Amino acid sequence: MVGGNAIRGTRIGAGPTGESERGESAPRRRISYWCANGHEAQPSFSMEAEIPDEWDCPRCGLPGGQDEKNPPAARRTEPYKTHLAYVKERRSDSDGEAILAEALERLRQRREI
Repeated sequence: MVGGNAIRGTRIGAGPTGESERGESAPRRRISYWCANGHEAQPSFSMEAEIPDEWDCPRCGLPGGQDEKNPPAARRTEPYKTHLAYVKERRSDSDGEAILAEALERLRQRREI
């Protein structure tokens, strides 16, 4: 039986896997983003990458901006809508009553047969 302390994906005697095997990493730069709660996030980007204006805070989820004194406002989240709420947006009460009357008439006709 194989020992239970082995690290999966490696073998005994394997050397360290570092930059000598992978090659050098691309040059990077760190950009600071601040959210409305004052949290700072510092993601790193490639020197050639386009830097986004906003970055979501990993601690609280609010959007963060590069201006520490003036962080972006929290996004307005839409409340969850039920199927009935979507139907009510598309149809008026009179439309609903007409559809219900039609369905009831079909049921009555089936019972008579």
